[in-house]
Amino acid sequence: MTGEQLEVEALAARDGQRVLRLSGPLTMATVSVLHGAIREQPTASLIIDLSQVPYMDSSGLGALIQAYVSHQRGGGRIALAGANQRTKALLQMTNVEQLFSIFPTLAEAERGLAQS
Repeated sequence: MTGEQLEVEALAARDGQRVLRLSGPLTMATVSVLHGAIREQPTASLIIDLSQVPYMDSSGLGALIQAYVSHQRGGGRIALAGANQRTKALLQMTNVEQLFSIFPTLAEAERGLAQS
């Protein structure tokens, strides 16, 4: 597990939407980086771009669920974009995909949240 790194890039917010682009595995070793980025600048709408996340473990899944719960409590929305087949399978297998609006691309997520 050593050597794993997760980078989180906050992209420019559009129409009240905050976008976090993750690069690297979302695991127990890296999840604190995501937690920090989410807390850094709370917004009503959050899109997490997973297109550069090769895999995640149960800790990463827990971090996404925690982000969902936080946004729901605050009346906000959260979407996931660009998840690969491995990540989608984990979301489906754990029956968590129903919590999120999931889009194939970041652009579709931005449009989808803007319309809802």
